[in-house]
Amino acid sequence: MNSSTQRATLAGPAGTIECAIDRPAAEPRGTAIICHPHPQFGGTMDNKVVQTLARAVLQLGWRSVRFNFRGVGASQGAWDDGAGEIDDALAVIAAHRDGPLLLAGFSFGGYVAASAAQRLADDAKPARLVLVAPSTLKQAVPTVPPETIVVQGEADDVVPLSATFDWARPQALPLIVLPGVGHFFHGQLGLLKSVLVRELLARDAL
Repeated sequence: MNSSTQRATLAGPAGTIECAIDRPAAEPRGTAIICHPHPQFGGTMDNKVVQTLARAVLQLGWRSVRFNFRGVGASQGAWDDGAGEIDDALAVIAAHRDGPLLLAGFSFGGYVAASAAQRLADDAKPARLVLVAPSTLKQAVPTVPPETIVVQGEADDVVPLSATFDWARPQALPLIVLPGVGHFFHGQLGLLKSVLVRELLARDAL
């Protein structure tokens, strides 16, 4: 993400997992772990939306950990239809969690983040869950806590807004919809970052 980004590896369930770590200037308030979009469609930890998530949480004092799912970049293994990718996320959480946990994901990564959060023990749940355009059409995204932040573009042509409303409606879960914005937030990454920072700050104030 920048010259101070630390590249690291850890032992995952399918082999080595490649990570990128950014630290705030002051003592971190906790660890934010961010899941990237679909590996079979070019998703990596260096995706611009994933980096925007990292910049938002870093601004608020969280230590940011991005990672590549199995078979992506220097991460070993092969695509496992989502199940193994959730295991990868849980391995990164186990290895890098230090203090409160913020768990986030974009698109397919939103599905992985929500699924990983569901599998954590009750006393180990994330303090914050942030989903950007979660893959509600092609994946069975689980029910999430009511304070979960969900941001999606109105003109998303990969995950239709209607699919995310269908998922959110039974949970009475509010969505933050950015007018006229597509799935990859082209030209609107600054807006996305400001919305994420604002919403996270608002929840800290509750």
